[in-house]
Amino acid sequence: MARRASLDPKLKQYRDLWENELAGAKLYRVLAEHADEKQRSIFVSLAEAEEAHARHWEEELAAAGVKLGTPHVPFRIRVIKVLARRLGTNAVLPMVMRFEAAGATVYDEMDEAPAAMAKQEQTHGRIVAALAGGDTQGERIAAGERRHRSGAGNWLRATVFGVNDGLLSNLSLVMGVAGGTANKSFVLLAGIAGMTAGAFSMASGEWVSIRSQRELYENELKIEKDELAAFPEEEREELELIYQAKGIEAAEAKSMVARIMSRPDIALDTLAREELGIDPGELGSPWIAAISSFLAFAVGASLPVIPFLLTSGTAALVIAASVSVIALFAVGAAISVFTGRNAAKAGFRMVAIGVLVSSVTFGIGKLVGVGVN
Repeated sequence: MARRASLDPKLKQYRDLWENELAGAKLYRVLAEHADEKQRSIFVSLAEAEEAHARHWEEELAAAGVKLGTPHVPFRIRVIKVLARRLGTNAVLPMVMRFEAAGATVYDEMDEAPAAMAKQEQTHGRIVAALAGGDTQGERIAAGERRHRSGAGNWLRATVFGVNDGLLSNLSLVMGVAGGTANKSFVLLAGIAGMTAGAFSMASGEWVSIRSQRELYENELKIEKDELAAFPEEEREELELIYQAKGIEAAEAKSMVARIMSRPDIALDTLAREELGIDPGELGSPWIAAISSFLAFAVGASLPVIPFLLTSGTAALVIAASVSVIALFAVGAAISVFTGRNAAKAGFRMVAIGVLVSSVTFGIGKLVGVGVN
């Protein structure tokens, strides 16, 4: 089997694409296992398309004399597969859509890729969006747009970044105080105070932000509802023009809008999304956002503090630093699921940031000191 390092850049890219396509095929087959009957056949078809793409790159590599072994499955694909089994298909669709979008972009920039391949990848993204549900074409569009926007702010991503914020900020605080004093009580006081203050600050900020945003959106939805009742024909014409601007033929747009406007709830939902960029079903709960932020920050912030509850002195400092380094690497790797970057590189980058920041605060603590033992 040819090693990655021995391949020239072009062949290495081919191999990476071959592995990514096979990983995508495996992912779609896992989604098919956990999908309903209506969705299952679509996921299987998507898997077969990905396998066909993989065969193209396999043939290119074979023509160059490259022998292929067991393909590497990207970390983010393994995570998505696990989440699909635990949480269901719909919970992972936003991440799957980003995976498809990245593939389409790569093929757009490659002369060696068949023209149809990039188009198929783009189509796969739209199909995944439409799989969010709905029986009419208008409902499928609404569901797809909703799923696309919810992906950027889903609770998994928010949780990971909340833990990261708590871990980095409190690690810096604990190390700064530990650098200035060997008194375990001072370090614990600072760590617990930092964890509590930070968690409440995050929670209150999220509550105010989501509550204010929700009130704004609710007011805009009320205005849109009144306009729909008062000027239905004008709203119908506006929606037809929006769909025509997206490339839909006039007759088809007229037919779609007629079906949408026949149901007031779907009409308001669609108009809100297309005209206002608001998803009525995703306004968010300020209390859920606040509690989630509080817990995520507190979990991350507690990690550098716990060792000082169990021991003291140098041992506590070393354990706290070691636990934090491991946690930082895990958080970095988890973030790579959403960014599509290499998990190991993302993990080590997060470790480097944490070590740099905590070293600076520890040094400042040493310089300033508190003169208390």
